[in-house]
Amino acid sequence: MFVLVNCKAYPCDPVEIAEAAADVADDSGVRIAVAPQAARLESVSETGVETWAQHVDGVEHGSHTGSTLAEAVENAGATGTMINHSERRLKLADIDSGIEAAERVDLECIVCANNPDQVGAVAALGPDAVAVEPPELIGTGTPVSQADPDVVTDAVAAAESVDDSVDVLCGAGISTGEDVVAAGDLGAEGVLLASGVAKADDPRAALESLVEPL
Repeated sequence: MFVLVNCKAYPCDPVEIAEAAADVADDSGVRIAVAPQAARLESVSETGVETWAQHVDGVEHGSHTGSTLAEAVENAGATGTMINHSERRLKLADIDSGIEAAERVDLECIVCANNPDQVGAVAALGPDAVAVEPPELIGTGTPVSQADPDVVTDAVAAAESVDDSVDVLCGAGISTGEDVVAAGDLGAEGVLLASGVAKADDPRAALESLVEPL
């Protein structure tokens, strides 16, 4: 089970979260990664935790002011990137070029999608994984596996029907170990979460609680 912690732009200390995640990953054997703001990628990577970017743009070196270049993300120590988070939505062509940019520097790539239909569409573009996240559940503390488990099982089926090598992750409202287990029971290979750890008073305790049932 893969646990990806998205720090978003929350007023948290991503290095503290990264240090906790690295320790909990070592202690538990669970794969845990942290996705900080782009400006903090290098400092997070230096903790030894698996480090992901929150986004890369489908651009190459050149006149692209304000863009997030895949090469810069990789040079900062990231080994993966999200694309098309519901808070950073892209057109299908831009998702495709973002995946190509990630592949150019061997970044693992997870594309976010709102529903099973979108999962099928983006799975056809060949990312490493897709994360199904109904936007209305993000940050609510109510996981999709509880609110509408068919979304997860249908997303898994949609991805398999297009490309069975594309893993499916479950996002939105994940905050407890029980949520993680439920996502796995529905066929997800991992979870994407944010506030459950990034807003926690004790990120280490939150992470330990998440992986304890695993």
